[in-house]
Amino acid sequence: MNAPVSADTEHRYTLPGVTGEWEIVVGLEVHAQVLSESKLFSGASTAFGAAPNTHVSLVDAAMPGMLPVINRRCVEQAVKTGLGLNAKINLHSRFDRKNYFYPDLPQGYQISQFEFPIVGEGEIECERDDGSRFTVGVERLHLEQDAGKSIHDLDPNATYVDLNRSGVALMEIVSRPHVRSPQEAAAYVRTLRTILRYLDTCGGDMEKGQMRADVNVSVCRPGDYEAFRATNDFKHLGTRCEIKNVNSLRFIMQAIEYEARRQIEIIEDDGKIDQETRLFDANSGVTRSMRSKEEAHDYRYFPDPDLLPLVLEQSFVDGIKAGLPELPADKRRRFVDALGLSEYDASVLASDKDRADYFEAVIEGRDAKLAANWVNNELFGRLNKEGLSITESPVSPAQLGGLVDLIKDGTISGKIAKDVFEILWTEGGEPAAIVESRGLKQVTDTGEIERVIDELIAANPEQAAQVKDKPKTMGWFVGQVMKAMAGKANPQAVNEILAKKLLD
Repeated sequence: MNAPVSADTEHRYTLPGVTGEWEIVVGLEVHAQVLSESKLFSGASTAFGAAPNTHVSLVDAAMPGMLPVINRRCVEQAVKTGLGLNAKINLHSRFDRKNYFYPDLPQGYQISQFEFPIVGEGEIECERDDGSRFTVGVERLHLEQDAGKSIHDLDPNATYVDLNRSGVALMEIVSRPHVRSPQEAAAYVRTLRTILRYLDTCGGDMEKGQMRADVNVSVCRPGDYEAFRATNDFKHLGTRCEIKNVNSLRFIMQAIEYEARRQIEIIEDDGKIDQETRLFDANSGVTRSMRSKEEAHDYRYFPDPDLLPLVLEQSFVDGIKAGLPELPADKRRRFVDALGLSEYDASVLASDKDRADYFEAVIEGRDAKLAANWVNNELFGRLNKEGLSITESPVSPAQLGGLVDLIKDGTISGKIAKDVFEILWTEGGEPAAIVESRGLKQVTDTGEIERVIDELIAANPEQAAQVKDKPKTMGWFVGQVMKAMAGKANPQAVNEILAKKLLD
């Protein structure tokens, strides 16, 4: 089960089997916790990390006679997210009861949306690792309340229940089966998380449970997927299995990879894929059967009698739309068109809101390309090395901007700038003051540079004579000049003077 995934130039990912090639088809149901201080139908806090069962109202605990009251903020956040996904906002939607029984579901049902969700079809443009783009359709977004949490590892003979999450508002974002590989699945969830963070509708921290994905996986023969896209008839696709509650991008890829290979082996052994719900074991990297897959009728959906239909005014939606921030795709295009950045640099900078905000603070009135180079390479290289996020950077945008200014006006060279950056990182300070106090200014006096070059040529006549026949050997002289001048010589002046003396 370890044969490599291959991809052709059209990004058609295939898995080899005994009987020929197979393709993967993936759809994702992402549960995103709504960024709101209180729950969907009660005023209880949604703060993370509280002691068990301390953020639980009588509504959350399903005490008799308690009635849900919709949280306006959660509705606004759902509409905002739908607009950010280029999706249709349904002015009429409805809450339903989804009936199932589990220890951490106090009511014995979940308040969700079924036939009439608040957000309809939309789409998301995603980027693969190689920079190419693909589009994933969004089928719907609906609001629902989260269940509590069952804790199995405190007592070998008992299960404990924490209801702090019970009633927390979730947006379930359901994609179309347009994802064709583990890598595309990760790219889709990453892109979705970025959009939600830009919109400020979900924190997106998967470790804290703010986002998790149910991953639907099936396999088919080459050509079958194209037939499905042409007809929208699911008979062309294989039986799908749903992998529940996957909480990291790496685990999403591993789960898809394992599950696809498992299904291929069963089919090629003349077996049958059962439509079922499975769990991913992160320790072993395998999926395990959890239960047979329920259909909608198994949940006995019916309209929640305690909640009126949700009716929105178009003016309400228009007001939210008018306040939307610049989204990642638009920001990336602006970075390319208005600032002249490369597609790669623009994509890297726009891929995270905090990173984009940092960069835009650095470039105020400055050379954007030079600033992008320093943010993407020097700063983020060091942050990654130290395991820090951009919000934890010891070098502020103002400090890095000051460093860029010194490079741009020729006060310091790129090499000296790296030394100054190290000082900023470890000691802090103001770049211009550091350069002045430590004597790090670049030598631009061509007379002084020429004197050092003349001495080197006089001391190395044979090597100087070789430069005309082998121009690349001039690099040795450049290095020697920089060494003699402690790296402070202006590199451009050094190259120009050497070229004049050795090549003319």
